[in-house]
Amino acid sequence: MAAAATARIVSVAGSSTVASSSCLLLKAPFALKHGRNALSFNNGRRLSKRFFSCNAIYNPQVQIKHEGQPETLDYRVFFEDTSGKKISPWHDIPLHLGDGVFNFVVEIPKESSAKMEVATDEPYTPIKQDTKKGKLRYYPYNINWNYGLLPQTWEDPSLANSEVDGAFGDNDPVDVVEIGETRRKIGEILKVKPLAALAMIDEGELDWKIVAISLDDPRASLVNDVDDVEKHFPGTLTAIRDWFRDYKIPDGKPANKFGLGNKAANKEYALKVITETNESWAKLVKRSIPAGELSLA
Repeated sequence: MAAAATARIVSVAGSSTVASSSCLLLKAPFALKHGRNALSFNNGRRLSKRFFSCNAIYNPQVQIKHEGQPETLDYRVFFEDTSGKKISPWHDIPLHLGDGVFNFVVEIPKESSAKMEVATDEPYTPIKQDTKKGKLRYYPYNINWNYGLLPQTWEDPSLANSEVDGAFGDNDPVDVVEIGETRRKIGEILKVKPLAALAMIDEGELDWKIVAISLDDPRASLVNDVDDVEKHFPGTLTAIRDWFRDYKIPDGKPANKFGLGNKAANKEYALKVITETNESWAKLVKRSIPAGELSLA
């Protein structure tokens, strides 16, 4: 980073708790050790530096550190643990919170247009503004919802989805469109419940959009599945689909397409997508699948 870069640290989560549970890659109870999310069996033998897919209740204590100035090529939003060590918002923030609730990392606040995203090819995968031909990228108009990613998920580009026109994954974490009323901040970690899934096909690649709502939204208790969204947020699913269908047209590109009959799938299907992409991520970090240019740090 440039020497003149400014930095400020903001706490974005509360105290940490962890409960033993079975995990996707672990078959025995574990204990959380101090440091970089080290897992160990109860006898103290160190096993891994990653949470793989644990159903434990875990509320991470995380800080975000802004380096550089917003809307510059140097701007980065890093995540740190309480000791000041950098962690990855993609790999180190747990996915599961239990009872169908998941962590969601905000990349783009609602009513903004800077195309922010996790830098999957940089160490610790900070959030940065996307670029094209060396220039910062913006959407042609504001996005109307909070937008970001589900940690510990990955859309495998070598895996064809037979249910969605045989499209291959887009090599990124799964995207979330959070429909709550509050405008969130870059790097904020929200507890959300999935409500629906849209199967966007972007230039032949499958790019899932999970529609969700933050648990602290005033209407969160009213919506639990796709039909509830139509009832309490009328027109929202159509608006989300149309926004993502059309946002590239002003740049002279064709409209994006959608699988699954051009409709939003229900909560059960959304949970299936999350499970499958979490499993793909687990294979990636185990290096069962080549990572290519992706950072696993």
